[in-house]
Amino acid sequence: MFIDLLRSRRSIRKFQERPVEQEKVDLLIEAALRSPSSRGFNPWEFVVVFDPQTIVRLSRAKPHGASFLARAPLAIAVCAHPSRSDVWVEDVSIAAIIVHLAAADLGLGSCWVQLRKRNYDETKTAGQYAAEVLGLPEGMEVSAIIGIGYPAQHPAPHPQDSLQQEKVSVNRYGSRK
Repeated sequence: MFIDLLRSRRSIRKFQERPVEQEKVDLLIEAALRSPSSRGFNPWEFVVVFDPQTIVRLSRAKPHGASFLARAPLAIAVCAHPSRSDVWVEDVSIAAIIVHLAAADLGLGSCWVQLRKRNYDETKTAGQYAAEVLGLPEGMEVSAIIGIGYPAQHPAPHPQDSLQQEKVSVNRYGSRK
């Protein structure tokens, strides 16, 4: 069941030294391309990266939170044309979570490197740096990069009692029942 997938999926930052089979990559891309998009504008595009040197370069896109990517056998950059939709951020976010869930369903681990609104250094954003590494055309942005591979770690699911039920209101904000 889908809820079981949500219960067991965790961010994975350590991967086995094992490539992801092309059949699974094809399914990940199919899942991404089937992602919902506001008004069907589909402003997203995806760059699938197998090349270890390119993945290492992408792992340097921001000072913190991206280094694990260097050891991922596969990376998928979730990109967009902001001029195609006023809600492109939402559309790429949906596509990213679809990729995460598809990866988990295929027995793969994944973790995202969020680049939007982050800096590479004082002169360049993380997204600009990644766009240069990937050779993106002018005006196209990298929102996130998802590291994917066979998990080398298996964190326990978050327990039911850790869910923040206090953040759920019924019928009106602040009403719990």
